[in-house]
Amino acid sequence: MATAAVIRTDDQIQLDVVDELKWDARVQPNEIGVAVKDGIVTLLGWVDSYTKRWAAEEAAHRVRGVKAVVNDIEIRLPVTSERNDVDIAAAAVRALEWDAFVPVEKLDVTVSKGWVTLQGEVEWQYQSKTQSGSSGGCRASKEWSI
Repeated sequence: MATAAVIRTDDQIQLDVVDELKWDARVQPNEIGVAVKDGIVTLLGWVDSYTKRWAAEEAAHRVRGVKAVVNDIEIRLPVTSERNDVDIAAAAVRALEWDAFVPVEKLDVTVSKGWVTLQGEVEWQYQSKTQSGSSGGCRASKEWSI
């Protein structure tokens, strides 16, 4: 016996995303606006860390009926958290050194205007993925490119 697919309205999806954000302790739902059109969720607003931005995106993806997520959440670091490129470079190197799966000696780290770029060769694909995941150890960088 086949079951019929349940079509969820944009309003239902929006309410569920807002509820999901309320359940995620990493974000404050009042920081994030949610709009939905044709099952595509757009997240708006600003937060003070990349962790919160990623947590909101993950929460939206957990909701049934979401086809895609557009993450337009801005990061506004507190003045006390802003770091210059030298500090960001040092943090990036430390984050990579702490990851046993990344051969840091084979990588070049470059920082310019808050953007961290890693260049080099790694033996395995998972090491490349690990490098992009290492950004969590470098709170004040704007972006990583590999």
